[in-house]
Amino acid sequence: MFPELIDTKPLRRAVDDALGWVVTNWGGAFEAAARPLLLLLNGIEALLLATPWWLIIGLLTAIAWLATRRWTLPAIVLVSLVFLGLMELWKDAMSTTALMLAATLTAIVLSIPMGVWMSRSGRVRQVITPVLDLMQTLPSFVYLIPTVMIFGPGKIPALIATIVYAAPPLVRLTDLGLRSVDPAIMEASRAFGTNPTQRLLGVQIPLALPTILAGINQTTMMALAMVVIASMIGAGGLGYQVLQGIGRLEVSRGLFAGLGIVVLAIVFDRITQAFGKQLQARIGLSETRA
Repeated sequence: MFPELIDTKPLRRAVDDALGWVVTNWGGAFEAAARPLLLLLNGIEALLLATPWWLIIGLLTAIAWLATRRWTLPAIVLVSLVFLGLMELWKDAMSTTALMLAATLTAIVLSIPMGVWMSRSGRVRQVITPVLDLMQTLPSFVYLIPTVMIFGPGKIPALIATIVYAAPPLVRLTDLGLRSVDPAIMEASRAFGTNPTQRLLGVQIPLALPTILAGINQTTMMALAMVVIASMIGAGGLGYQVLQGIGRLEVSRGLFAGLGIVVLAIVFDRITQAFGKQLQARIGLSETRA
C-alpha cells in the first residue's frame, strides 16, 4: 500500500465547499445562461414529435438518396426507421434524436471557430489540446456531478454533458483539416492579394470541408453514445428505456431500445459519410481540372 504522506481530506473538503459556493451564488446565473440550450432542445423535440412519422421517414430517405444517388442507403434508412415504429420506439427515438441534434448543432457553433483559432496559432493549440484530452478521457460521470449540482436533474445537464463529450473530435479535425491545406494553394491565393479572412472562407474551409464533415460525423456518433448516461439524469428517450431494462431486468426492453440507438447511429452515420465522400470527390475533381 502506498504510504499516506499527506492528508487529502482538507483538499477534498475545499473542492466540495468551492462547488457549493458556486451553486449558492452563481446557480441562477448559470441556469439563465443555459436557458437557450434548453429552448433549442425543447424546440427540436417538439418539432420532431409534431411532424408525422411518414414525413420524417420520407425526408430522411430522400436525403439518403441525394447523398448517394443509389437506392441501397435509402432502403437501409427506410427499413431502419420503420423498425423503430414497429417496436413502439418512435417517440423515444425522436427525443433521443432531438438531444443528439441539439448537442451536435451547439458543438458545431463552438468547435469550428475553436478549431480555426487553433489552426492559426501554435500557442493556442498547445493550451487547448490538453483541455481536449481531458474532455475526452475524463469519465463522463465526473463532470455530471457538478452539472447536476448546478442545474439539478433534467435536460440541461444531460445536454451539457453530451456537448462536453462530443465536441473535441470536431475541434481536432477542423484544426487538422485547415492545417492540411496545400501550402502551394495558400501561396497562390496570397499572390492574388486576398486577405486572411478571404483565404479562410474562400480557400481553406472549402478544401477542408471533407475533414470537417468527418468531425461532424464523429461528434454525432459520440452524442448518440451518451444517451444512456444522459438518461440517468433526466434526458429520457431510448437511453431511459435501456436504463429501465437494467433496473427491471427486462432483457427485451433493453435490447430493443439498444437496437433503436444502433438504428439511429447507422442512419446518421451513413448519411453524413455519404455526403462527405460526395464532397471529397467534387473537391478532388475540381483540383484535377485546375
